[in-house]
Amino acid sequence: MERQFRGVYTALITPFTKKGTIDEEAFEKIIEDQIASGIDGLVPCGTTGESPTLSHIEHDRVIELSIKFANGRVPVIAGTGSNATSEAIRLSRHAEEAGASGLLLVNPYYNKPTQKGLYLHFKAVAEVVNIPCIVYNIKGRSGVNVETQTMSKLMEASSMIAGVKEASGNLDQMKDVIAERNSKRKDFSVLSGDDNMTLQLVEAGGDGVVSVASNLIPKRMVEFVHAALDGDMEKARNEEAALMPFFRAMFLETNPIPVKTAMAMQGWCEEEFRLPMCSLSDDTHRETLKQLLERLEVPRG
Repeated sequence: MERQFRGVYTALITPFTKKGTIDEEAFEKIIEDQIASGIDGLVPCGTTGESPTLSHIEHDRVIELSIKFANGRVPVIAGTGSNATSEAIRLSRHAEEAGASGLLLVNPYYNKPTQKGLYLHFKAVAEVVNIPCIVYNIKGRSGVNVETQTMSKLMEASSMIAGVKEASGNLDQMKDVIAERNSKRKDFSVLSGDDNMTLQLVEAGGDGVVSVASNLIPKRMVEFVHAALDGDMEKARNEEAALMPFFRAMFLETNPIPVKTAMAMQGWCEEEFRLPMCSLSDDTHRETLKQLLERLEVPRG
């Protein structure tokens, strides 16, 4: 079977007004630019979208706006994960009813569940929706890693579990997941959660990336990743070399501080965060971002 998720999916920022409310006008402008640049899909309400600081009403609204503004032109994979399974189910049902194409389910954080608990959590969500679910494995944020054996069990447990966003930072684990996919679920997508590991993942048989950098350079990210997916490794390696300093700069401080700061510099949004996220702590980081934006000729909003 063909894999549903392949290419570049932007982990969208959530723009705020100076009053701290969702900036719907800026959000529409960002989404229009993403689609015009050829992006493969949009991922609202993930880490980059500051989902932990959105109220439930705001979370639902951001997903609804994403679906409305995309208007069927690209898939919207809604971030609906939570550390409470009941809450993840509520958010996921809402996203499905709103018209989302799929769901992104982060590891339950803070609780530090066992592998059995992780398996039961993702399986419980997948059993109550009729749209594909992508497991978001990010130990650095959640404190737990979805081990390959657990991911393999999830592949077998439900056809609704359609892929994984691998942000473990462990290439060997990613390769093991791809090997399990190749033997058990050829329709299962393996996406990188780190821009700087995307090419290595694609070379190992992966399917693309859920990208932070593509908030700012969607067209270049599409060209880079699709070159790799199409087998043009020379072009992909050249692009990776050119973009690697930018990928690293997106994590000079905790995501999404650098990317949203850069978006504000380019006129896409206000430089507004929700505490405990805050503005850049180091002025040299701001200068680094400014220089990279100029060097890459990043488009302005």
